Amino acid sequence: MIKDNIRLKIALIQSSLHWENPIANRAMFSSKLEQIAADIDVIVLPEMFTTGFTMSPEQISEEEGLLTLEWMKEIASNKDCAIFGSTVYKEQDFFYNRLFFVKPDGEYFTYDKRHTFTLAGEHKNYKSGSERLVVEYKGFKFCPLICYDLRFPVWSRNTENIDLLLFVANWPAPRINAWDTLLKARAIENMVYCIGVNRIGVDKQGHHYPGHSSVYDSLGKLLVHSKQEEILIVEVTKNSIDETRTKLPFLEDRDQFNLLN
Repeated sequence: MIKDNIRLKIALIQSSLHWENPIANRAMFSSKLEQIAADIDVIVLPEMFTTGFTMSPEQISEEEGLLTLEWMKEIASNKDCAIFGSTVYKEQDFFYNRLFFVKPDGEYFTYDKRHTFTLAGEHKNYKSGSERLVVEYKGFKFCPLICYDLRFPVWSRNTENIDLLLFVANWPAPRINAWDTLLKARAIENMVYCIGVNRIGVDKQGHHYPGHSSVYDSLGKLLVHSKQEEILIVEVTKNSIDETRTKLPFLEDRDQFNLLN
């Protein structure tokens, strides 16, 4: 039996970034978020939204990670919504590409990027995570992941009846076709909404980021897509997922497995 429909309104913030400048980026995103007039349930920011995809985390003050977390708590409280995004974070002797999921009441959860991007040397500068994060919020189960994780379907596999896979990224133009294709594939194979939020613009290293932030439904239909700097608003519904899985119970035939680190 399909329950009363639950709706979730999500804001995807597709933006350029100030290179290795957390203060400027927090100020910029504060200004952008003030422009959101509609009631929003979830805000999604890009990967490393306070610095860009830097491989010099030692150049960032150690206190910036905590300052960004406090900023996210303030935004979540003021907007009465949840907020996602990853940032450079130092804990003990290690740097992490750490995603925070912050609720309006200040409760937060963390996910450390599992698949560090070896092509850019991320594995030499950031410690890899080892555990997925699944968070329940307003009747939906979220699984947030980071950029390069998108290429690894086993790590993204829907083994916990999640409703939304969410990828935050700094995904460059030369491989943007892979981004588009894999987001759609992750939606179809997992029968979930798949949300990808990429940055836009050119970083200090000369890498061009074309956006392509997108949302696909559980059958792979494209709901929103953008190639310019803007805020995208999309509404998703629980009934859409439940009805699709009832009519097409493909997940019941999925392979059973355990992940080994």
